[in-house]
Amino acid sequence: MVADNRGLLVIGARSLVGRRMAEAIKSAGWPQDSVRYTAREPLAGQSLILDTTRPQDFQPDRNFVAVIMCAPIWLISEALLERLTELGMKRIIAFSSTSRLTKATSAEPAEREVVARLAEGEAILTAFCEARGVAWTILRPTLIYDEGEDANVSRIAGTIRKLGFFPVCGLASGLRQPVHARDLATAAMQALTAKPAYNMAYNLSGGEDLTYADMVRRIFEALGKAPVIIALPVWMWRLGFFALNLIRPKKALKRNISMALRMNVDLWFDHSAATKAFGYAPRAFRPVFQT
Repeated sequence: MVADNRGLLVIGARSLVGRRMAEAIKSAGWPQDSVRYTAREPLAGQSLILDTTRPQDFQPDRNFVAVIMCAPIWLISEALLERLTELGMKRIIAFSSTSRLTKATSAEPAEREVVARLAEGEAILTAFCEARGVAWTILRPTLIYDEGEDANVSRIAGTIRKLGFFPVCGLASGLRQPVHARDLATAAMQALTAKPAYNMAYNLSGGEDLTYADMVRRIFEALGKAPVIIALPVWMWRLGFFALNLIRPKKALKRNISMALRMNVDLWFDHSAATKAFGYAPRAFRPVFQT
C-alpha cells in the first residue's frame, strides 16, 4: 500500500459537491495521482466502492492523510472514522447543512428528523476527532445548486420550462443565498490546508442575497424567458398540498406546506468567518442553463 503525506480521499463522488471536487483539486495543485474518489457504485471506472455501513471492507491501494466527506454527514459513524484513521487520516472536511439551523423547529416530523440526523453526524465527527487528534472542519452550505443537477434551482427551472410560469406563496419575500457546488468544492480545498479552519464549523452561503421571488426571476432570465410569477395565498397552497398528498401519498414527505411557507422566511447566513479563515469567495447568483 502506498503511503505519503499527500494522500487525499473524496467520499461521495456522485454528490453535487463531489462531482466538482476533481476540478477544484486540480486547481489547488494537489497531486492527481495521490487522490482517490469513492461512491456506492462504480463511477465510470473512476471511483472506488465504499459502503459506509461496512467500512472494514474498504481496502484501497494507498493511505490517505486527508479526507473530504461530500456524502451526507449522517453517514458518518465511529466505525467509518476508525477505518479512515487506520488508513492514515489526520484531517477531515465534512459537509453538513444550514438546514440543521433553519428546520429545527419545523412543523414537519420528516424535516425535524433530517435535523436530528445532521446534528448526530456532526456530534459523532467532532467527538471522535477530538479524542483521536484528527483536525476537523464542518462546512454547512445554504441552498446548493448546479445547473441541471440539483433539486433546488434546477427544479424551479424545470417547472418554468413545463408551465411557463412559477407559483409562489404570497410575496415570497424570504431571503435566499444560493451557493454553487463549484464554490463549495473550492471552499473544501481552501479549508483543507488552512490551520485557522481546524476544529471549526462554518456556514457557507452564496455570494448574493435575494428574496425568493427575485431568485425565481433570475432563473427565468437565465432561461431567456420573461418572468411570470403568480402569487397564491397560503390557503390555496394548503389546499393544493392536501390534494396532492391524497393523490400521491408517497410524495408527502417531500412536499409539504412548510416548504411554501418558508418562501417568506429569511434563510440568511453570514459567511464572513469562512472568508477570513480560508478565503471563501462565492459567486453571485447568475445560473447558466443549457438550452
